[in-house]
Amino acid sequence: MSEQKNKNSAAVRIIGAAIVLGLLAGVGAVYVMGTPSGNTSAIASSGAGAGQCSASLTLAEAIQPLARGQVAAMASASEPKSLASLAFNAPDGQPTSVGDLSGKTLLINLWATWCAPCREEMPALDALQEDLGGDNFEVVAVNIDRGDDTKPKNFLNEIGVSSLGFYRDNTMDIFNALKKDGLAFGLPVTLLVDDKGCLLANMNGPAHWSGDDGKTYIGKALEGGGQG
Repeated sequence: MSEQKNKNSAAVRIIGAAIVLGLLAGVGAVYVMGTPSGNTSAIASSGAGAGQCSASLTLAEAIQPLARGQVAAMASASEPKSLASLAFNAPDGQPTSVGDLSGKTLLINLWATWCAPCREEMPALDALQEDLGGDNFEVVAVNIDRGDDTKPKNFLNEIGVSSLGFYRDNTMDIFNALKKDGLAFGLPVTLLVDDKGCLLANMNGPAHWSGDDGKTYIGKALEGGGQG
């Protein structure tokens, strides 16, 4: 019973943080600033890259009714967008991209240690990866702290994260790319991407991803993965 109370308490804190984040966003207080970079042109909304994503809009529309409860803020893509060129570093420290991870559905989450809602959300993302992660799905949590890896790694160790890969972009290029395309204004940022690197849905703010609402939503996306 006490374990269930702790889970419910965590969910309430995350939802409360999302409400506060939304209020702050209304007055422009949660914007993340960074310098422009080459990655800011990585999102394809037209041309061949986006053209390959046209079929993904059918799946985006199919999952929208399940964006409810704790993941109600997820908004399905209304136009084809390819995120395949979006770049960051892999857990081994080498450059990678969304395209390199093609073949599986991705829940991409941008976070930082100085972002309180991100810190609250991280255990739920770790639990989601533990429960659903595999050959056809991965939670890709990308840390965007400036500097070296010490602070974010220490934080993850302190809270017992064990299932998430340590993806990184200390240049904040990935955030700037999403901001330029209107997909990000603050942290955390979460994007659901299909197995071809096409955007299915996105949200700004935290969610209790390991709850029933999150798992049902992701499950629906996985049912449609690889089609079209």
